[in-house]
Formats: sequence, structure tokens, C-alpha cells
Amino acid sequence: MSELIDNRRHRLVALKQLIRELHDGAPPEALKGRFRAVLDHVGASEISALESELMAEGMPQDEIKRMCDLHVAVFRDTLEQRPPAEAQPGHPVHTFRAENAEILRLVEAYQALVNELPVVGDESPTPEQVRRWRELQARLELLDGHYKRKEFLLFPFLEKAGITAPPKVMWGVDDDVREKLAAAREAAAAAAGARGEDLRLIRQVVLEPMLTAVAAMVEKEERVLFPMALEHLADTEWGEVQQQWSDFGPGLATPGEGWTPAIPATPAHVAELSAADTVRLPSGHFTLSQLAAVLNTLPLDATFVDAEDRVTFFTEGSDRIFARNRAIIGRRVQDCHPPSSMHIVQRILDEMRTGRREVAEFWLEMGPRFVHIRYFAVRDADKAYLGCLEVTQDVAGIRRLEGQRRLLAEG
Repeated sequence: MSELIDNRRHRLVALKQLIRELHDGAPPEALKGRFRAVLDHVGASEISALESELMAEGMPQDEIKRMCDLHVAVFRDTLEQRPPAEAQPGHPVHTFRAENAEILRLVEAYQALVNELPVVGDESPTPEQVRRWRELQARLELLDGHYKRKEFLLFPFLEKAGITAPPKVMWGVDDDVREKLAAAREAAAAAAGARGEDLRLIRQVVLEPMLTAVAAMVEKEERVLFPMALEHLADTEWGEVQQQWSDFGPGLATPGEGWTPAIPATPAHVAELSAADTVRLPSGHFTLSQLAAVLNTLPLDATFVDAEDRVTFFTEGSDRIFARNRAIIGRRVQDCHPPSSMHIVQRILDEMRTGRREVAEFWLEMGPRFVHIRYFAVRDADKAYLGCLEVTQDVAGIRRLEGQRRLLAEG
């Protein structure tokens, strides 16, 4: 197999054969022996191309996601020989890696706590153990912001570079981790009343799988995602990532200082109008600054997706329900949603495009919020499809209204 070493195309063919055999149940260690000559030359770019080609050839995304831990196990020896993705303090990759170091520290501390919990008899955790359990759980849940920065800041630029399969697979795994975190949150909330046998099951079924999944994602990011991103993102794109870093709340590490990003170029569509220019509509007119302020004052979130399924606009009100960031402009809306809901989005768009549907609506409870989500087909005067408008609103206060109010309230 040595003739394959210097031929990337042949390496990919061999790697696809390896992965197919792995999915058919072949033991990883045996495959690593047979494909050693190829594996010794695998890098993040080959893994990216491998997943993309497998999906293009019909392997379901869920199947790749289900087996991704085994993929890493096969490639681990080679990937561990590669130098880690290094970046200056202040660079997003440096901050991502600092967060990963904190995540692994939390996993270690959480595992130490798990090992202390009673697993027999009627013994319950001590008040001190309950306190530590809940503190560690709350701290670990900050990794949701870490994941969102990947999904909404890194992934759009990888997609623009033609790397589509790995982000989809990784987002699906992120959501699996989120589900495990939610189960662990419920266990932590009920920790004070749990007894030995219950704690044993919680440890085996909830906590240890969660900690294993969190640590495994760190490895995937460190060995595959960050090297791949450093290879494909330009300095101006990293600058945009840095500019929007704080849009996703507090992180597990504070960005350092030292790296100066390149200034992103102003998009042509933004430079066309100044704040004082007038936007004339059939029923009136605004200056551009007035129009932006009016749209951002609406008590709802609105996002417009054009006829090509690309996000072209969203409002930026002060109390958003779902995260949006400017990196999604121009992105396929299907790629802005978790893989688990992508088929629903596609169905809505397909039915609106063909005229079978004009409105789709959903509602859900999010803590004190009652969130109403509506999708409207947007058509011109001749009924040609122009795109889809998504409107999201917290209607909890509206649902509580009773009677009538005819006088101005104070405050």
C-alpha cells in the first residue's frame, strides 16, 4: 500500500474503504494495522474530505455522527503526532483552546465528585457534595456558548470554503452533548434526595456518558476542527469571529491580548447607502438610520431568507430570543439550524416555493417565555416567490392580558 502514500486521491479512496469496513463492524485495531501506510499521512483536511465524500455518496449524516468517535479512535495515533493548533493570545483559536483546557479541568473535577458519590444502601450525597455537584454542572453548561461560537461563527466560514460535511456532523454531536447535559442538570437538581442505588444508575447512565462525550468533543476540536479552520479561514474572517465573540454570552475563558485582527472589508451591499440616504416605499419613506431603528424597535425578531434560501437580513433588537450574528448573512438557512430540525426547515421552504403553503407556525415554552414562531411566504404583486420571513415573538405577556385597558398606565 506504500504507493498510496503520496497520492491524496488514492489515500481518500483507501480511507473510505477503511471507514466502510469500520461501519460494517471490523475491529479498529485490525484496520489500523492494514491501513497503516495511509493513516500515517492523514491530516484534518483528509478527514474533512473523507466525510464530505461519504455523505455525497449516500452515507447518512446520522451514520457518520454515530460512528465519529470510532473514526477518531482510528486516526488518533496519527493526529496526536501533529502539532496542536497554535495561535497568539487574543486570536479566537487561542481562546477556544483556553476554554477547552477549562472544560477538561471541569470534567476532571466532576469525575472526581462522581467517584465520591455513594452507590449502595440508603446513603445520600452530603450537602457539600450536592453544592459542588450543582456548581460544577452550572459551570460546565457554559460550554453551550462555546458550541454556539463554533456553530454560528466558525461554521459559516468553513462552508464558504466548501467544507460542509464536518460542520453538519459536529453540530449533530454538539446537540447530543446538550441532551446529555440536560439530563445531568435534572440529576443535579434532584441530587439531595437521591439514594445509593439511584446514584449508581445516575452515575452509569447519565453522568459518566455526559463527561465522556464532553471530553471527546474537546479532542475532535483540538485535533480536527481548529487545524482545519486555521488552514481555511483568512485573517479578515478571524477578525469577524473576534468581533462577534461576545454575542454569545460569557465564556469559559477570557480572550487574551496580543493578536491584532485584520479589519474586515465593508460588504458592498452595506456601502451602497449612507445613514442619511432615503429609502422610498409606496406608502412613505425613511432615512436608512430611521429604517434600521424602526426594525430593531419592533417587539419581535424577524429574519428574511431570499428565494435562494440564503439569509439576507435579520433585526437586531435588544432582547433577542434566539441567537443571530452577522456571519449568517449569505448563509443557507438550512445550515443555520441544527441537523435534527433541518428537514422541517426544508419542507417549509419547499412548500412555500411551490405555493402549497403560505404560513407555518410553532410555539414552545422557554422558562417564563411563551415563544410564538411564524414563517410567512413573501411574494411580489404577481405572486412570484421572493423568500420567507421568520417572525419570533415572546407572547407570554400578551397571553396573560384580561379585560381591557383604556387609560395610559404609569411608567
